[in-house]
Amino acid sequence: MHDHSVHVQCGECPIRHRAVCARCETDELSRLEQIKYYRSFQAGQTVIWSGDRMEFVGSVVSGIATLTQTMEDGRRQMVGLLLPSDFVGRPGRSTAAFDVTATTDLVMCCFRKKPFEEMMVATPHIAQRLLEMTLDELDAAREWMLLLGRKTAREKIASLISIIARRDAALHVRKKAGVLSVDLPLTREEMADYLGLTLETVSRQISALKKDGVISLEGNRHVSIPNLDRLLEEAGDDSDGGMLV
Repeated sequence: MHDHSVHVQCGECPIRHRAVCARCETDELSRLEQIKYYRSFQAGQTVIWSGDRMEFVGSVVSGIATLTQTMEDGRRQMVGLLLPSDFVGRPGRSTAAFDVTATTDLVMCCFRKKPFEEMMVATPHIAQRLLEMTLDELDAAREWMLLLGRKTAREKIASLISIIARRDAALHVRKKAGVLSVDLPLTREEMADYLGLTLETVSRQISALKKDGVISLEGNRHVSIPNLDRLLEEAGDDSDGGMLV
């Protein structure tokens, strides 16, 4: 559904410095303005089904979505999170590879697919940035395989919190030093589903991380992280690399 009440000039966009248009000059942004539109989705709404024809590509402006694959027996497995500034769709590919579902209320900045593909050819800044983002996504997918396959329940929870907190900090250009605070966009049930854990295990591990001073909680969602390096250690990642996506 189109949301005509949401329109942000490119120069004022909250994801401007991390999105596919990050390196674009003024004239390039003007061309993007001509082919973009915003779409909003309610939490739980499907953005696109796997196999459907993709008429657009675009970036998550606010909110979070999940990438999900349905197996032959009907079971569904989440295979990735889409966070603000992440790109949705593949230029040159006509159909969607995964189900994309809004986890929270979601706003996307969309580009009509054909004009965007033409702009990629004519605008190296866009092609270069999309390549960077694709390689980052590949790294994140490999890290996620490690997380789901080899990490303990405590490491999984710490990893997920660190992914969300570090992305939030990067979007708001906050320095790593000091206390990071973030509102978790996922319920504990969603975290359990995503990480392949039970709800009881997620709650127990969050409580343990809080008791040990790794995080502090206000309500169920607002998390403060006194020391990011400590959280990364708990996640099984070092402070120079790790799970940043």
